[in-house]
Amino acid sequence: MGINRALGDKLVVIIAYCFIGCFALVCLYPLWLTVSVSFSSEQAIARNGYSFLPQSPSLDTYKYIFVNSGMRILKSYGITIFVTVVGTTSALLITSMMAFALSLKKLKYRNFIAFISNFTIIFSSGLIPWYIVSVNYYGLKNSIWALILPAVFSVWNMFLMRTYFSSISPSLYEAAEIDGANYFRIYLKIALPLSKTALLTVGLMYALSYWNDWWHALIFINDKDLFPLQYYLYNILSNVNAISSGRIPSGASGSITLPAETVKMAITVITIGPIIFLYPFVQKYFVQGIMAGAVKE
Repeated sequence: MGINRALGDKLVVIIAYCFIGCFALVCLYPLWLTVSVSFSSEQAIARNGYSFLPQSPSLDTYKYIFVNSGMRILKSYGITIFVTVVGTTSALLITSMMAFALSLKKLKYRNFIAFISNFTIIFSSGLIPWYIVSVNYYGLKNSIWALILPAVFSVWNMFLMRTYFSSISPSLYEAAEIDGANYFRIYLKIALPLSKTALLTVGLMYALSYWNDWWHALIFINDKDLFPLQYYLYNILSNVNAISSGRIPSGASGSITLPAETVKMAITVITIGPIIFLYPFVQKYFVQGIMAGAVKE
């Protein structure tokens, strides 16, 4: 009986691993297809469509992107890295402090503050008033802070982090208070060290948001020196589409065959590369964070 049960357990594990492996390959296929198409020639793609392996391997797409705009792409990378690092750090600090405060039952008007925060998820002021306030009162036009401040706080992330802080035993806070610690010291020495999973989870969400953001650059930024990576590549793609459609001359492309489909894939590869290398190191914390509060004793 025990042997049959052991064999049954092994069979279930084997089937589970086979299923997960197949599912992983299905998820990996679009990414590999993107890389393959980015290294294919535009004529082969137009003639045969997308394929698993590069068709008539060519670097024309990357030549067009990097030869004509190499220094600006590097500068845009620098802007994006700065915005992501500073924005994520600032957002984590603000979000964790507010989440910690709302997790304390002793906080006066705690429920009212939570209600006001939640109210902003359901109702917003609208794009035009938001733009007028951001430009006229905060001076965010053509400022790198326009890429950071508008997304520096997320109510949803705050409530997620509050769930973590609420799960910490109040006796730890009470013991620290007896020893003379104030709430800021409790936040630094007790709450944050016990909430590393929440910090990594929310931090990854903020980092992805800042890294992929091009909307705020479209709204606030006219200076090309302040273009983040996504918005600069978006401009390249728009120019390629305009040239390919015949609306403007293609003099800048020289003797290189101007790509249209392959440039979309190359831009995708350039954009998501750093995130792909970062994600494996934090994905286990991300999964734990998403499951936070899903099951209660």
